[in-house]
Amino acid sequence: MVKIAPSILSADFCDLDREIRRIALAADWLHVDVMDGMFVPNITIGVPVVASIRKHTDLFLDAHLMVEKPGRYVEAFAKAGADLLSVHLEADLPPAIHDALRAMEANGVKKGIALRPITAAEAVIPYLEQGLDLILVMTVEPGFGGQKFMADQLGKIRAIRDYIDRYCPGCDLEVDGGVNLETAKLVTGAGANVLVAGSAVYGAADPAAMIDALRG
Repeated sequence: MVKIAPSILSADFCDLDREIRRIALAADWLHVDVMDGMFVPNITIGVPVVASIRKHTDLFLDAHLMVEKPGRYVEAFAKAGADLLSVHLEADLPPAIHDALRAMEANGVKKGIALRPITAAEAVIPYLEQGLDLILVMTVEPGFGGQKFMADQLGKIRAIRDYIDRYCPGCDLEVDGGVNLETAKLVTGAGANVLVAGSAVYGAADPAAMIDALRG
């Protein structure tokens, strides 16, 4: 079944409790975009906000760390209540990414890696043997909400689905960026089973109905 993870990047930050409640019954996960102003230009939220969100929802918290040297923050986000952490392969050297994944396991959170559009599908192969729980493919450049979907990433999604099926069948394949009713069909057809949607959900008159429609 396709899971939908609304991104609070598109929510009203002045009333996150209300914004989370608007989607809580329909959503499968809640996607939290963490940006440090270095790996990506923008700065969003950090550990204290994740800890506050955890107090107000039982939804699965999917934290996407768009930060330099993400291994530094694994323990803190785990203690704050994140259920899954995704770290970008481009954010540190490969040994440090492997260490970050081991730290996730040690801290009891699910392990994810993320790829920018420029990163080739083959980059995931060395990490699959660590028993990944999720691979996140960005279909926009990370750092900003509301961008146009990059259709040239569909081949990468297909290739990564093939790698997952061969080497790590239990791993989820998540897509983030420009997901709407049209592109959701494209990415699920390419093999994705977790869809992050920000503007499409929070910009809808009925966010819960939009989530159901995106799930198909």
